[in-house]
Amino acid sequence: MSLRRIAIGTGYAALVGIPLGLLIGVVKPLAVVLEPAVTFLRTLPPLAYLSLLVIWFGIDESPKIWLLLVAALPPIAAATAAAVRGVPTDLVEAGRALGAGPVALLFSIRLPSALPEILTGVRIAVGIAYTSVVAAETINGVPGIGGMIRDAQRYNQTDVVIAGIIAVGLSGILLDALFRGLERAAVPWRGRA
Repeated sequence: MSLRRIAIGTGYAALVGIPLGLLIGVVKPLAVVLEPAVTFLRTLPPLAYLSLLVIWFGIDESPKIWLLLVAALPPIAAATAAAVRGVPTDLVEAGRALGAGPVALLFSIRLPSALPEILTGVRIAVGIAYTSVVAAETINGVPGIGGMIRDAQRYNQTDVVIAGIIAVGLSGILLDALFRGLERAAVPWRGRA
């Protein structure tokens, strides 16, 4: 249940955060407005707005997904904006010299060049989403690994709490390995001169 929530919340965050980061990184007037908003969200602890999300969206899956979306979006948007700004100007100027317009520059030069850092931002966002969902489940006692740990704590089941902690750690290692494999497949040129 926890991994499903993480996948959905982080997926939505990537769908919103990557275009948002591209806008922040490429369109300077928008960056003036959007970057402070992303920074504001990034500095808030995700559990700080969980109660507000429950009030707005009820107690079903919606507030949990929104929590993960809002928790995972800032690192993705920030990493994307920084990566797009860090694209070597020589590459952009070469594209312009070859006749590429703004859209072609974005999709042919800026995005491929920034992709390694964008994927790193998504990896970081998955970690933040994982800690957020486990903490939220522990507080609210909803189904998932955090809820299991909370229930075990109530009944002094130390072995179940330890098993839950180990399960979180091992699944986190597996998720990270999955994203590293995705990174190697998506950007095989990373780290090569």
